[in-house]
Amino acid sequence: MKSAPPGSVKGLTSKQMEDLRCQTVLGNTYHLENRPGSDLLKELGGLRRFNNWSGGTLTDSGGFQMVSLLDLAEISEDGVTFQSPIDGQQMMLTPERSIHVQNGIGADIIMALDDVVSSVHHESSRFEEATRRTLRWIDRCVAAHRRPSEQALFGIIQGGLDQTLRDACVEGLRARNDNLPGYAVGGLAGGEEKDAFCRVVAQCTASLPDDKPRYVMGVGYPLDLVVCSALGADMFDCVYPSRTARFGTALIPEGVLRLKTAAMASDYRPIDSECDCMVCMRYSRAHLHAKITKEPNAASLLTYHNIRYQMRLCEQMHQVTYPTSKHVDDASTASVGFSSVAFQNEFPGLTMSDGNR
Repeated sequence: MKSAPPGSVKGLTSKQMEDLRCQTVLGNTYHLENRPGSDLLKELGGLRRFNNWSGGTLTDSGGFQMVSLLDLAEISEDGVTFQSPIDGQQMMLTPERSIHVQNGIGADIIMALDDVVSSVHHESSRFEEATRRTLRWIDRCVAAHRRPSEQALFGIIQGGLDQTLRDACVEGLRARNDNLPGYAVGGLAGGEEKDAFCRVVAQCTASLPDDKPRYVMGVGYPLDLVVCSALGADMFDCVYPSRTARFGTALIPEGVLRLKTAAMASDYRPIDSECDCMVCMRYSRAHLHAKITKEPNAASLLTYHNIRYQMRLCEQMHQVTYPTSKHVDDASTASVGFSSVAFQNEFPGLTMSDGNR
């Protein structure tokens, strides 16, 4: 999924997102309630109609802002109170209000409000408090959900890097399985060691039902997509492809290509000769280098390429995982193979079979 907190991707139109074969766009409850507001979105027919978007939609609960806006947030058993960075006004986000707002926004998938703690937080007692509170809040979210036949409510696993807490949270959510069409692994991708990250993902996915989607939140680096897919995850989101594009960086199979560097000024090759996006088919590295610091549309072009790169990678992983569903060409096998080698080099203590898919 493309993570777009205000519900649309900077620099791209909905038609361009469709051309890129992006399946789902993520919006953030906190940001959408601040502007334009869930009442207006509901009046206009929901987020999909508001953005003229034909694909799927998902809204985060606003829980992530407990980390990203920690200095502006006060957390209690009732919920979390934010001070708006826009106008300074207070917003009280309870589990009930989060679900009410998401019901109004009208996304296909909505997330339960959880108590989110940065994975590198130093107090173990805070992780235990957040895990227990997340389980108490899920019951309030389920009770507040007014559109269960139209919107799928996902529960979120918390617990930091503590295996015992993660197991307790998984067990608690599975006890509510009838009310949860899907599950997410939260509280990661916040600066923890990659080995710890992988072990938590593997632990959680191995304990979740086989017949429901598993969503690892906040994951967007290409290698992480491959790793998490190998460990049993189905869904991901991140702002990385578009954010890194705005800094003049393109994603390629070997890693990243920094188009601001002087070497790009006379490089007339496309960003990626194997890529089928319109940017790689029409523009050279030299052309993009000349525009990247001067013209706003250069960032849009790189965003377009980066999202297509991520979508192609996911398509290739799907083809390799389910080879009978579609022809697997040599390029797709080579791309995923490159990432598999990188996985082994980066995480020698883990194997690609540590997940359950």
